[in-house]
Parts: sequence; structure tokens; C-alpha cells
Amino acid sequence: MKKYGLAIQILIALVLGIAVGAIFHGSELLVSILTPIGDIFLHLIKMIVVPIVVAALIVSIAGVGDIKKLGRLGGKTILYFEVITTIAILFGLLVGNVFQPGLGVNQEGLEKSDISQYQQSSEATKDSHGIGDILTHIVPTNVISSMANADLLPIIFFCVLFGLGVAAIGEKGKPVLSVTEGVLDAMFWVTNQVMKFAPFGVFALIGVTVSKFGISTLIPLAKLVVLVYITMIFFVVVVLGIVAKIAKVNIFTLLKVLKDELILAYSTASSESVLPRLMDKMEKFGCPKSITSFVIPTGYTFNLDGSTIYQSIACLFIAQMAGIELSIAQQIMLVLVLMLTSKGIAGIPGASFVVIVSTLSSMNIPVEGIAVILGVDRIMDMLRTVVNVVGNALATIVMSKWEGEFDEEKSKKYIAEVKKSAEEAKAA
Repeated sequence: MKKYGLAIQILIALVLGIAVGAIFHGSELLVSILTPIGDIFLHLIKMIVVPIVVAALIVSIAGVGDIKKLGRLGGKTILYFEVITTIAILFGLLVGNVFQPGLGVNQEGLEKSDISQYQQSSEATKDSHGIGDILTHIVPTNVISSMANADLLPIIFFCVLFGLGVAAIGEKGKPVLSVTEGVLDAMFWVTNQVMKFAPFGVFALIGVTVSKFGISTLIPLAKLVVLVYITMIFFVVVVLGIVAKIAKVNIFTLLKVLKDELILAYSTASSESVLPRLMDKMEKFGCPKSITSFVIPTGYTFNLDGSTIYQSIACLFIAQMAGIELSIAQQIMLVLVLMLTSKGIAGIPGASFVVIVSTLSSMNIPVEGIAVILGVDRIMDMLRTVVNVVGNALATIVMSKWEGEFDEEKSKKYIAEVKKSAEEAKAA
């Protein structure tokens, strides 16, 4: 397998995982064997994310050392995220209204999954969706606890202040900066080692999913799955493609550069699995470390284009399935609720479902319909993770160019290297 690149290894693992899961559909023995392997891989990924985010942010912020510049970057980043995610929500609603995937679906004849855990999470967070609550949550009471829970927003807030503090104390801060740079370099080495286990993790994760739910689960909900896939692909190619063109970047070139990361993100349905490599690649692409280290972790909370598209379509699907026709005013309210809930409860396990349950509850739409789509969620989650990754990579380029710090020459050289490697791989 060593002669094949990571992307090919993961694709092979993905196909084998689907085949094994389909052959041993419903096998508890297979699930018991593969589940620990998949969990170990996800644990390895989660293990490295927080140290890399902390080290990268402190190094980059200490390097900037200018609170005005940082404030300007933060303001522009949040503005960009809000505009793009709002477009994503509106786009999802438009598609849902035009194609009406829930119309004519008989939920009585479909297999339903247990959604009690998502309802409980929704109840626990239903009073925490206001702007004040979100802003309060950003400031940690205990940063160690935030790190333990991988809660990125409080971590980012602390690291920004700490990085500014390191810059402010001058010579005394240099040893701290040196140690942090060493930690960052060491964690990137650890990341490369963890990625060697990725094909095994992908095989186990997809094998368990297919074995549990079976390919036949897709058939009754095929319209929803296909619609979500086409919508997300269209959003990346057209909407993000237009944004990329404005930024003078070719969206297809960006997709080629991120090929390995996108395949890994799709296979694992985990944005975290590619965060370290995504940060590394965007720096090679010409984005400065100071912007990359700030924009990408922040985007993992505020800029989830794929998730918001899915949430808007899913809400309409459930309403249509229940025979509820939402008025224009109700759909405007749906947009506003999704804008808040998608940020307010980021980081909660099963966040997309919690967002949908919270949104449906606030709109007085029966939440039971979500049990119908839980079985095919993993299939849709795989692509929405890819869209999230592409959206955050593009956001880093846009912010770098907006700040006038994008290295065009470095970008051209890196793109040429990627093309040359691809050609050599084909020839081999």
C-alpha cells in the first residue's frame, strides 16, 4: 500500500468498507470488531486537534502583536462567515421549496431511529440561543475545561489574549514563543503519523455504518439524499466558485490541492480529521500563518456551509412530510432561527440534529419526523463535511487577499508542485 498515496488508500478502504458492511449487514459481530478501530482513529484525531489549534493560534497572534489588526481581521472574518452561511441557508430553502423532497413521503412505512438524545440536547440548549448567551459562551470560565471538551470558541478567545500577552512582554515572551513553535512542529509530525492509520479508520467507520443501516435504507429516502448531494455540489461549484473567482482563485484548482483532505473528510464525516493538514496546506497555498491559524478554527464554528444547507433542506423536508406548508414569513423566521441555533450550540455531539430539533421546536413543527432521516444522515453528513472544509479553505484565501497578505508567488509554485505530483502519480 505504500506505493499508493493517502487518497488512493482511503478510497480503497472506503470501497472495501462498503462491501464488507453490505455483505455482513446486521452482523453484531462485525460491528463489535470494527467499532473500536473506528473509535480509535477518531480519538487520535481529537487528541491532536486542540494542541495544534492552541499552538498555532499563540504563535500566529504573538507574531502579529497588533490588537487593532487582529480586531480588523476578526470583524472581516465574522462578516464574511455570516454572509456566506446566510446565502447557504437561503439556497437550501430555495431548493427545498422548488423540489419539495418531503412531499408524498409516508413516514409510517419508514424505519425510525431513536432521537431522544437529540431532544434532550435541544432542551438543554433551548434557552441559550440568544446573542448574549453566545457572546458569554465565548469567554471561558476555565480554559482547561474548554480544552478538555474541545470547545473551540473559548479556546480561540483565550489563545488570542495569551498570544497578545506574549507579544506585549517582548524579550520575556520569546522563550514561551519558542516552546510553542516547537510544540506546533512536533504536533504536525504526530499528525503525519496519525494519518497513516486513516485507511483503517475509514474502513471501520464506513463498514459499521453500512452494516447497521444497510444500503436498502437509502431507497425510500433517495430523493432527499440525491437532492442534498446535488445542492451541495452545485453550491461548491457555482456559489463558492463565484466567490473564488472574485478572489481570483480557481475553485477546481483549490479542490485539486485539497484532494486528499476532501477524501478523508468524506470518508470519516469528520472536519476535525483534516484540520491540521488543512491549516498546513493553506499556508503552503500562500496564506500567512497568522490568518490561517485564526480563520480556520473560527470557521469550524461559524462557517459550516454544508451543515446549514442540510439543516434548511431537512427542516423543510420534515415540514412537508408532516403536511405543513410554511408561509414566507415563517420561512424568514426559519432563516433567523437557523442563523442563531447553528452557532449557539456548535460543538455539541450530533450538532446538526440538535440544530434541526431546536429549529423545528421553535417553529411548532413535529420533531418526530427527524427519526425518519437519522438512518441516512451519515451518507449526507459525509458530503456536508466536505462542503464545510472547502468553505473554510476558501475563507482563508479570501481573508488573506482582503488583508493584502496573500503570497501569489508562493501559491503559483505550490500549485505547480501539486500538478507535477499528480502527473507523476498518473505516469507511475
